[in-house]
Amino acid sequence: MISETVNKKSWSSINWKLVRNVVLGLAVIAAIVFFNARSPEKTSAVLSSTLRYAVPLILGALCGIFCERAGIVNIGIEGQMLFSAFLSYMTNVWTGNLLLSLLVGMLTGAIMGLFLAFLSIKLKLNQTIGGTVINIMATGITGYFYQTGLTTQGKLWNIPLGPLAKIPLIGPVLFNNPPITYMAILLVIFSQVLLFHTRWGLRTRAVGEHPRAADTVGVDVFKLRYWNVIIGGVMAGLAGSFLTLEGVGMFERGMTNGRGFIALAVMIFGKWNPISSALAALFFGFANAMQIQLQFMGIQLPHQFVGMIPYLLTIIVVSGFVGRSRAPAAEGIPYEKE
Repeated sequence: MISETVNKKSWSSINWKLVRNVVLGLAVIAAIVFFNARSPEKTSAVLSSTLRYAVPLILGALCGIFCERAGIVNIGIEGQMLFSAFLSYMTNVWTGNLLLSLLVGMLTGAIMGLFLAFLSIKLKLNQTIGGTVINIMATGITGYFYQTGLTTQGKLWNIPLGPLAKIPLIGPVLFNNPPITYMAILLVIFSQVLLFHTRWGLRTRAVGEHPRAADTVGVDVFKLRYWNVIIGGVMAGLAGSFLTLEGVGMFERGMTNGRGFIALAVMIFGKWNPISSALAALFFGFANAMQIQLQFMGIQLPHQFVGMIPYLLTIIVVSGFVGRSRAPAAEGIPYEKE
């Protein structure tokens, strides 16, 4: 009887959440269709800008998810993104090869991830301090070596996916994008499957929740944590490369502008889940896209206020959801093998 009661309650809770999510999704779709009927060009512009702003946040959040699901706190996403953005930009300046520049950015993120893993796993340094070291180091090195007046050999342009790009409303938004945007969308799906539907993902989550129990059944905790932090570094490197190779096509000092920290808020908002975090990133991207449209509509706001909107949302989201979201139990705790 007790088990039946518990099952009924849990099923009722699941049903309520499902209904709530469906209603919310239908409301969003209805609003988009309504505004698209009134102004198709503006609606398409807002949705495209939303996705463009969301891409680095999605990739940064995936970096945090891979690290923290394995028990390693990564505060250094901002620095990883900035350093990768700088080196991918400089590679583009020197060689003019966009593919090579992209690979350099991803490799830079992986190396920075390896450095963080070494500090956290081998040296057992406080993981928050290790991430802060990466942020400070990236800011200093990129600021010192950056030179003004450099020109690149171009940037990544949109690749329309044939007839799909001609679908009204969603075609130009989803199927007419540069390659890193496509990669971000595919990586969300791939990460969701990898973390929650494979043996590797199960072991990763076990290492983040109870590493000693995972160790007793033969899982190499140290090796798995190293690989997860390196993979997360690749994601952050891809986010940095997006900024210089696909977003603006140039580099500026401190151009990440807090995106790495917002990505952490997105990860918490999404409860360490790739798809939920991607939806949270779209929420932040929509806020950025709307402030531009407000200016086009003649609603002039001080640029200081506009610039602080993402950070206000970060504070609201973290303060409102961090208590409700449960981080992996072993997050930030160095593992001592007996």
